[in-house]
Amino acid sequence: MNHAAGPTPVGRAGNPRLKGPQVTRPDTKSRIASLLADIERRNPAQPEFHQAAHEVLESLAPVLAQHPEYADAALVERLVEPERQIIFRVPWQDDHGKVHVNRGFRVEFNSALGPYKGGLRFHPSVNLGIVKFLGFEQIFKNALTGLGIGGGKGGSDFDPRGRSDAEVMRFCQSFMTELYRHIGEHTDVPAGDIGVGGREIGYLFGQYRRITNRWEAGVLTGKGRHWGGSLIRPEATGYGNVLFAAAMLRERGEDLEGQTAVVSGSGNVAIYTVEKLAALGANAVTCSDSGGYVVDEKGIDVELLKQVKEVERGRVSDYAARRGASARFVANGNVWDVPGDVALPSATQNELDAASAATLIGNGVKAVSEGANMPTTPDAVHLFQEAGVAFGPGKAANAGGVAVSALEMSQNHARTSWSRERVEEELTHIMNGIHADCHETAERYGVAGDYVSGANIAGFERVVGAMLEQGVI
Repeated sequence: MNHAAGPTPVGRAGNPRLKGPQVTRPDTKSRIASLLADIERRNPAQPEFHQAAHEVLESLAPVLAQHPEYADAALVERLVEPERQIIFRVPWQDDHGKVHVNRGFRVEFNSALGPYKGGLRFHPSVNLGIVKFLGFEQIFKNALTGLGIGGGKGGSDFDPRGRSDAEVMRFCQSFMTELYRHIGEHTDVPAGDIGVGGREIGYLFGQYRRITNRWEAGVLTGKGRHWGGSLIRPEATGYGNVLFAAAMLRERGEDLEGQTAVVSGSGNVAIYTVEKLAALGANAVTCSDSGGYVVDEKGIDVELLKQVKEVERGRVSDYAARRGASARFVANGNVWDVPGDVALPSATQNELDAASAATLIGNGVKAVSEGANMPTTPDAVHLFQEAGVAFGPGKAANAGGVAVSALEMSQNHARTSWSRERVEEELTHIMNGIHADCHETAERYGVAGDYVSGANIAGFERVVGAMLEQGVI
């Protein structure tokens, strides 16, 4: 992977998480503070988006201090404003004939590096602020892959849990009836996220094909493997997260083999995180859902977990009941109370707070790698960094999913499919390259070992370089 060139190292300022000489120009700090205030004013009642913007902009102080041309071109002001925000009504009918109305979203944030790329999330918590936070993070995540894709995100406050296949199909068809006019393989390429798996992608693609009369395989990723999908795509986010964690440990002279891992969640990301941990010799002892968590001293049986969650759509309590004496279910408990060498939050945003971070640190955690999007609160990140815990932010650590989505787009463009071995080799190369970029960028800016700053700055440099060359658009 090509590593972005940049200015000579400078000290870090403007972020209380980090140590180092405070050499940032005062006008840069003032400008960032003004930008953050403006973001909150123009985007009221969107705390997740505010949080993501704060985390990124506070990392950029040394870059902006070294590059006054970025201010002259208002690149940051343009970067934090989506190119397009789409909100639409999604009416659908349940199996009893009752009509429901949900709200659909697609935020096309930045296309300087390529077509918008990012998942669709179907969950009752979805609102514009959450979609904007996810889309903003996606800009940098996608840039880090080096694969020529922009950032976007979307979804709906529809809850597919407990709905029949027919109800999910009718909802997806209604959702795509509006979304189709805003997407395309050269414009915007959605994928899956929470609540959107292979079933939903299939229904969405079928409706897109029906409306447009085009077999445009590259318009959606995460498709079925026999009609344009890529091998390793379901596994990619979890696999990539483990690969990033392994790279962080290698940087410290350690290895994943023999380590105990604490994993949250029990969806796609968590399942394949557990699977890859086992493949690399680590022992994942937990999984969780909204009802509580399971501790399995023998290690999570990934095949049983897949059966319970992917086939039966059951709960982790069902896993514990069927696993036997090695597993126990803790209702409404905190999975981060379980001791482990490595923690991989893989459920949802802000699930790991400062109190949980303190518990993990007290239990001797060595590395934390984010499988979910922004699952760790800012205070918790601060504690991990102060304690010297290797911390992999989601925009770097969970980029494996979108990376293989981009590889799926490449296969679709050539109307071919790659072997499992080739896709996994490409994924490993990409994740190791992302780790190297983040690590080297942090060193270049005088904050060695800070993967948060490294990821933010490396992604930012790639995006704003393209924006600067493409003019004021």
